Amino acid sequence: MFEHDVVIVGGGLAGCRAALEIARIDSAISIAMVAKTHPIRSHSVAAQGGMAATLKNVDIQDSWEAHAFDTVKGSDYLADQDAVEVLTREAPEVVIDLEHLGVLFSRLEDGRIAQRAFGGHSHKRTCYAADKTGHAILHELYNNIVKHGVQIYDEWYVLNLILEDDQAKGIVMYHLLDGEIKVLRAKAVMFATGGYGRVFNTTSNDFASTGDGLSMAAMAGIPLEDMEFVQFHPTGLYPAGVLISEAVRGEGAYLINSEGHRFMETYAPKQMELAPRDITSRAITTEVRAGRGIHPDGSAGGPFVYLDLRHMGREKIMSRVPFAWEESHRLAGVDAVIEPIPVRPTAHYSMGGIPVDTEGKVRRSADGFIDNFFAAGECACVSVHGANRLGSNSLLECVVYGRRTGATIARFVQNQKLPEIDESSYLQQAHDRIQALLDQQGTVRINEVRQQVQDCMAEHCSIFRTDEIISEGLAKLQALKQRCSQIRLDDYEKVWNTEIIEALELQSLLIVGEVIMTGALQRQESRGAHSREDFPQRNDERFLKHTLAYYSAAGIDLQYMPVNLNMFEPQERKY
Repeated sequence: MFEHDVVIVGGGLAGCRAALEIARIDSAISIAMVAKTHPIRSHSVAAQGGMAATLKNVDIQDSWEAHAFDTVKGSDYLADQDAVEVLTREAPEVVIDLEHLGVLFSRLEDGRIAQRAFGGHSHKRTCYAADKTGHAILHELYNNIVKHGVQIYDEWYVLNLILEDDQAKGIVMYHLLDGEIKVLRAKAVMFATGGYGRVFNTTSNDFASTGDGLSMAAMAGIPLEDMEFVQFHPTGLYPAGVLISEAVRGEGAYLINSEGHRFMETYAPKQMELAPRDITSRAITTEVRAGRGIHPDGSAGGPFVYLDLRHMGREKIMSRVPFAWEESHRLAGVDAVIEPIPVRPTAHYSMGGIPVDTEGKVRRSADGFIDNFFAAGECACVSVHGANRLGSNSLLECVVYGRRTGATIARFVQNQKLPEIDESSYLQQAHDRIQALLDQQGTVRINEVRQQVQDCMAEHCSIFRTDEIISEGLAKLQALKQRCSQIRLDDYEKVWNTEIIEALELQSLLIVGEVIMTGALQRQESRGAHSREDFPQRNDERFLKHTLAYYSAAGIDLQYMPVNLNMFEPQERKY
């Protein structure tokens, strides 16, 4: 059995920032980081556009209060405003700290950190490193946790959380290299496992974003909060689905339809292309539905619209958004200097997740907590994003709440003992689970079922939803669950058996998909990224509340939790 004071599951921004904070506070604390990929291959490295903070380097009229209001308004008033206050107040401090760690932010001519416009923000407050911001931050954080002696277990897949009597005691993990199964016990367990974009067939997320942490929490009886709110980024590169950063529109790019019209003036006349993502994604989908989309041959009636950078000029494109040009050229054969980029909405971000308070402690209910268990980043829901996240607030959340959660853990473990665990039972359960997959005498390949799950989610729980469409999707998911018993694995070896990981990830996708659809079915209103065509209005009287979804094999039980409204009263959301 492995033993550490703290185990952090996930090697992205939130996990790395938490590990660094723990090590800074007390270098004697033994920290383990367990990740199914190497940390610098975490999805955080793909974050492009930037990180919001009221540094006032470009706009001296900006303030944390304005940032907070923009965030709450962008959330369609479902964000917890005490958590938003923490996020926006601490933003400048954490950006400066990252700079001191060595993050190479882009600069103004006078040497200060540059800031750009971003969708839904009323001021130019997004700090950036060209359009590779996540890459720049994650590499420096990783270098720093290595320097502080954090023990990294990369390419270990965590099978389950050890939770006994409402206390997290450790994890069970599977080594992809050789099939070894180990128990790791710790005084504190933190999940920083990221999102679940791979539950949809078109996503900006990497292949590892399969919702494993959320699934493990749900199977352990922990509720998942606000899972019906899934963000579709408006500018996914067609047909690959990878992200064309919002930074491109922040730098001045246009969205145009088959008629050459900048159609966002119809949907958000003030903000235009810099409207929040939910509004922009619905606008693009509406244009395509109306026959004003574009085909690959340039004719009308196709599945995408154009993102037009040509007026920006080569120098600006190559200095400010070089990665957008590279991705367009590599994956779509488009030279964005001389031709527009084909884009359509792509599944991008999970506003919901494991419910936590502003110290990162995991909730078991609206008013109770799981002992010794913490979470931060995209897998968590402290609810700074509510029903819709503003661009450049996700990197900020990872760093602010990664740091806060790390500080909470460092204080917490001081007076804790390592828990008692009967590891033999957990090892046997894990072995039986893996062996059952290997012994399964099915006829269906994993990829076939996974594709059907992803297609089902895209068809029945996408940008626009209705009772009938979601209900049909839930029935399909139940049938696909049964198909899992017909899967066969072709690889029976213990060394680097990726089929085992894929089979386990498929189970995660099914659980997450069912929770998303169930919450979406019961929320009979339109709010932020959750757009019900049969209930087109926001309904604060019935649904100004957080969903808590408790998963079990018998079904999903939904409960609700109030929203913190300590600063701004809900009002109509216009841009």
